[in-house]
Amino acid sequence: MAKKSSIEKNNRRQRLAKKYSGRRSRLKAISRDKNKPMEERFAAVLKLAELPRNSSPNRYRNRCELTGRPRAVYRKHKLSRIALRDLGSRGLIPGLLKSSW
Repeated sequence: MAKKSSIEKNNRRQRLAKKYSGRRSRLKAISRDKNKPMEERFAAVLKLAELPRNSSPNRYRNRCELTGRPRAVYRKHKLSRIALRDLGSRGLIPGLLKSSW
């Protein structure tokens, strides 16, 4: 089980990324547009730097919904490999069979 603080920090990052996504995408579009004047593009880059760091979507980490484990998480199920295997062995995930030979 991951620390509660790590899970909450990650949730905060996800909320910030969602909150600032529109503003961030508009500023990025301005800064990448070659037809805009250089001063306007530079001003957009400065405004982008003023946004909170944790509002960047690549600072958000996929975590297991059950345990909070940050690594080996399957996107489709939002579970770590360990939790997925455990639930699959119990037969709690429809369509998932744990193979053994």
